[in-house]
Amino acid sequence: MEQKTDAQKTILIVEDEKNIVDILRFNLQREGYRTVEAYDGADGLEKARKENPDLILLDVMLPKMIGFDVCRTLREEGNNVPVIILTAREEEADKVSGLEIGADDYITKPFSMRELIARVGANIRRTAMNTATAAATAMPVAGDLSIDTDSHQVFRDGKPLELTTREYELLTFLASHPNKVYSRIDLMEQVWNYGYVGDDQRTVDVTVRRLREKIEENPASPKYILTRRGVGYYFAV
Repeated sequence: MEQKTDAQKTILIVEDEKNIVDILRFNLQREGYRTVEAYDGADGLEKARKENPDLILLDVMLPKMIGFDVCRTLREEGNNVPVIILTAREEEADKVSGLEIGADDYITKPFSMRELIARVGANIRRTAMNTATAAATAMPVAGDLSIDTDSHQVFRDGKPLELTTREYELLTFLASHPNKVYSRIDLMEQVWNYGYVGDDQRTVDVTVRRLREKIEENPASPKYILTRRGVGYYFAV
C-alpha cells in the first residue's frame, strides 16, 4: 500500500462508474492528492474506516449501500471527515437530504472538474486551518453554550453536542463575530471557503437549520443564531 506523507492528502472516491473514477483519480493525482477507490457503498464505508481519508467524494446511487447511508453511518460513529456528495439527481430534496445527514457539500453531475477540484481544496484547507489555529481552552459563548476549540466540542448546559465539522465551523465563525450579520454569500466565502455558485445559498440555510436543532432549546424560536430578514444570519449576544 502506498504510504501517505504529511503533505499528501488522501481522497477516498466512492463511485460505481469506472470511467468517472478514472477521470477523478487522474485529475486528483495530478493535483498532488493520493486517491483510494471503492465501487460500492459497503466497501466505501470500510475504506473510510481503515484509510482515514482527508475527504470523501461520495456518489449517492451505489450498489450494496447507498451514499446517504454511508454518510449517515460515519456521522453516527463520530467520524467527521469532510464529505462531498456526488449526485446525478437534480431534485432539491435529494441535495437537502445529503446535507441533513451530515454531508459538507454536494456537486451535481455532470460537474466541472475545475469546480470539483476547487471544492476539494477548499474543504481540506479549511479543516487544516481550523486544526492548526485551535485554542486550548473552552470559550463561553452565550447563555448555556460554550466551545472548546482544542477538542472541537460544543457544550450546552455542560453537555456535549454532536456537531458535524461544518456545523461546528459555522457556529464558531458566527460566535467569533457576535451581532455581525453575514449574508449567505459571505458565509460561503468565510466558512465554506469558496464563492457563491448556483443554489449554494440552500446549503447555508440547511446547515443553519440543522445547527439550530442542536444548539437551541426551541429551534422554532432561536435565541443564538438569528435571521436578519433579507440580509443574512448573525449570532446574538
